[in-house]
Amino acid sequence: MNIFSLLSVFDWLALAWFAIAWAAYAGYARRANASEESLLQVTNRYRFEWLKQATARDPRMIDAVITQTLSTTPSFFCSTTILVIGGLLAVLGTSDKAVELVRDIPFVARTSALIFDVKLMTLVVIFVYAFFRFSWSMRQYTFVALVIGGMPPPEAFESGEQDREAFAERAARLVALAVESFNDGLRAYYFAFAVVGWFVSPIVFCLATAAVLMTLYRREFKSDVLAVLQND
Repeated sequence: MNIFSLLSVFDWLALAWFAIAWAAYAGYARRANASEESLLQVTNRYRFEWLKQATARDPRMIDAVITQTLSTTPSFFCSTTILVIGGLLAVLGTSDKAVELVRDIPFVARTSALIFDVKLMTLVVIFVYAFFRFSWSMRQYTFVALVIGGMPPPEAFESGEQDREAFAERAARLVALAVESFNDGLRAYYFAFAVVGWFVSPIVFCLATAAVLMTLYRREFKSDVLAVLQND
């Protein structure tokens, strides 16, 4: 059966709004991080200061511990995402029974098993994307550990043999890239919650997408945490 005939016009409109909203916000966040006071931009300054101080430390055990601590979060989400994908695939294998259970829930749209599978596959695609972003973030943190491990001794920076500012800037940028990859994966989790609204109705799907956009914007650009970090 043609997939275009499976979904209603309202479903396609809601799905298009979801895709455009996600892509537009991701693009806006990347551009705004370079020009506005965002959570990522402010924390990047702290990362630079951290790694600048690391150039004056020997040994750098505390920096290794910090790097390991930072990498545990994407590692946790990566493992969790695999479990989520496995659960969704398991539901796909028993979608007929799942549809019967969902039909008993008030306000949930009555759909066929095939449409239910399409919605589940949308969630699977989102979480697969999140897995790749989390796993890439984990690998980038291993690069950060390599940079810290290969950092010249403090004497090399003090004598001018190595440029302290340039080395710290390069290392901080590497950490920032790992954080950006993690943010992409975490953003996918937020938008996955919006897709859950699709099981209720296309209208709820649209409203949930808008709510996710507002939540992400407030947390990245208007949060209390950002206000505290700016007071340095």
